[in-house]
Amino acid sequence: MGLGGAEFRLPVLVGIFKFKTIHAIIINLCVSLVTVVFSLLFRSVSLPLSEVIANFDIVLNLLAGSLVGAFLGARLALRVKSSMLNTIVFVFLAVLGIFMFLHAFMHFDSISLETGWRIFFGVVAGLIIGIVSSMLGVAGGELIIPTIILLYAMDIKMAGSLSLCISIPTILIGLSRYRKNAEFEVVALNKNFLLTMALGSVAGAFIGSRVLTGIDQESLQLFLGIILLISAIKTFSRKH
Repeated sequence: MGLGGAEFRLPVLVGIFKFKTIHAIIINLCVSLVTVVFSLLFRSVSLPLSEVIANFDIVLNLLAGSLVGAFLGARLALRVKSSMLNTIVFVFLAVLGIFMFLHAFMHFDSISLETGWRIFFGVVAGLIIGIVSSMLGVAGGELIIPTIILLYAMDIKMAGSLSLCISIPTILIGLSRYRKNAEFEVVALNKNFLLTMALGSVAGAFIGSRVLTGIDQESLQLFLGIILLISAIKTFSRKH
């Protein structure tokens, strides 16, 4: 789908593996980075990178906002109290779950905008995407893909690959901000766990790329939206 899968990984890290929310976010970003990089490579078989590079102006437009947003999101996550962070994460995941559920029934058409306005809205959208990415430890694809379709009239498969290109530097900025904080020590303390989860995610990314041409995107998104909503409620509403 052009997502890093982190939306579904976060409730697992907190609910099953019992990581603190801030530690789960940091681990999630690390695994998301590996997943997104390999997803882009695997997808290049069915969607050549040359076609993606031809639309790189879209990537640069959204990155202008998302890189700033990623820095702000990480800073906010480190400063708020644990209970507040749990509440924020719960709300974000619930909204994303509902959005994915509803998006399965919607068919977005691109918005006709002058170039200047398209660039402006691209930067604003990127800023929001960057904040969500760093605060949840996610790649942000569930927001990037509809944005690309709406603003730039790309088909969903191209939007998915462009989304991955935007996610990589956005995640790196978030990680660089967390790395300066003592909470980042969780990465060194859980290297083996992180490696195992990353390898599993890479395997999943490969399988997903193989079925890219024949999968029913709407049905998959409907199913994943329901799963995300249930897991968010089960994990974070209890903490809240």
